[in-house]
Amino acid sequence: MNYSEQHSRNQELVLSIQTALESNDLLTVRNHLAELHPSELADLLESVPSAIRDELWVHIESEAEGDVLAEANDRVRAALLENMRADEVAAATANLDSDDAADILQDLPEARAAEVLRSMDELNRTRIAHVLSHSEDTAGGLMNVDVLTVRADVEADVVLRYLRLLERIPDKTDSLMVVDRENIYLGILSLATLVSAASDSYVGDLMTIDAQGILVSTDAATVARVFEQRDLLSAAVVDSNGTLLGRITVDDVIDVIREQSEHSFMSAAGLDEEEDIFAPVLVSTRRRATWLGINLATALLAAWVIGRFEATLEQFVALAILMPIVASMGGIAGSQTLTIVIRGLALGHVGSANARLLLVRELGIGILNGLLWAVVVAIVAGTWFANPLLGLIIGVAIIINLFVAAFSGAVIPLVLRRMNIDPALAGSVVLTTVTDVVGFVAFLGLATVFLL
Repeated sequence: MNYSEQHSRNQELVLSIQTALESNDLLTVRNHLAELHPSELADLLESVPSAIRDELWVHIESEAEGDVLAEANDRVRAALLENMRADEVAAATANLDSDDAADILQDLPEARAAEVLRSMDELNRTRIAHVLSHSEDTAGGLMNVDVLTVRADVEADVVLRYLRLLERIPDKTDSLMVVDRENIYLGILSLATLVSAASDSYVGDLMTIDAQGILVSTDAATVARVFEQRDLLSAAVVDSNGTLLGRITVDDVIDVIREQSEHSFMSAAGLDEEEDIFAPVLVSTRRRATWLGINLATALLAAWVIGRFEATLEQFVALAILMPIVASMGGIAGSQTLTIVIRGLALGHVGSANARLLLVRELGIGILNGLLWAVVVAIVAGTWFANPLLGLIIGVAIIINLFVAAFSGAVIPLVLRRMNIDPALAGSVVLTTVTDVVGFVAFLGLATVFLL
C-alpha cells in the first residue's frame, strides 16, 4: 500500500471511529485507533471538540500516548496533560527522545513538571533535565542527549563489535560522534563509512572533521538554516568550549520549519500557530478581540484623516469613488515589499550589510510601478469623469503612495525586528495604516489645493 492509498484508508478509519463513537461501539473505536500512526492520532485529536477528544484519549493504547503527545500541537497537548497524573506523564514519556519528552514537560506548569521529573527514574530525569536547562527555541532545546560517541584512536572493527553488543542504538542515528578523552567534539563517523571500511582502519582516518558542531545557544531558526544549507541529517551540539552535549536530527528541524511557516501564516491574521480549532468560544473570542481592536484603531485613524477633507468630498463626489483606488494600490505594493523583506529576514538574507541596497531597489520598483499605473489610472479617471485635472491628481497621488509603500514595506520589518517585535505579526497592520493615511492625505490634499 502506497502513501496515497494509506491516506485514503486513514480517512475511512477516522469516519468509522466517529460513527462507532456515536453508537458507543467502544471495541471498534479501540481497534481503529490502534491502526493509526501516532501522528495521525494527533491529527484526529486536533480535529474534534474537546469532549470527544477526551473520550478518544481514554481508548488510545498507553504505549502510544507519549508519541501522540509529542506530535500534538501545544494547545491540544496541554489540554490532554491537564487530565493526566504525574506518574502517567512520566510513563508516557519514558521511551521518548529526550528533546520530545522535554517539549511535553515544557507545556506543564513548573510545579507539575517538577513532580513529573520526580516520578521518573534517575536516568530519564537526568536526560530530560539537561535539555530543559536550555531555552526551547535554541539548539540546546532541540537536541537529543542520546548520542553514541567513539574516540579517534579506535579501530573500525572494535566500533562495530561495540555496536553489536548494544541492545539498541538511538533512533535516527546516521553517524557516531567522535570525541577525545575530555569529551571534546572532533567530528563525525558516518555509519555508511564505518560498515564499508577495512576492519583495521582507525576512526581518526575515517571520520569527517569538517562537520562543525552547532553552539548550544544558537537559535532554532539558524539551526534550520544550517541544516538546509549543508543538507544535514544530524549535527552535534557543543558548548563554548567544544564539549559535546548532544545532537540534533533532521526530524526536529522539519518541525522548526513547519512551525515557522505556520507562525508566519497565522500571525498575518493575529492568530497563534498553535491555535486549537475547537478551543472554547470565549477563549478564542478573547484572543481575537485584541487583534480586532488594533485594526479598529487603525481604521478610525484613516476615517479621521478622511474627515479632515469633508468639505472637499462634499463638492467632488468623484473623489469618494476614486479614493479607495489610491489606498488599495499602495497597500498591495507595500505588501509585496513587506513579504520580500520578512522572508529575507527569516532566511538570514537581509541584514545591516545589505539593507540599504534592498531599500534602494524597492524604491526603484515603487517609482517605476507608480509611474506606470499612475498614467493608466489618470487616463481612466480623467476620461470617466471628463476632468483631466482630476486624472492628473490621482496619478500623482498614486506615485506618492507607491513610493511611500515601498519605503515603508522595506523599513517597517527592519525597525520592528530592531524593537524585538515580530514583523510577521505587526508589519501588515502598521503598513496598511501608513498606506491608507498617506494615500488619503495625498489624494484629498492635492484635490483640496487644485480643485477647490
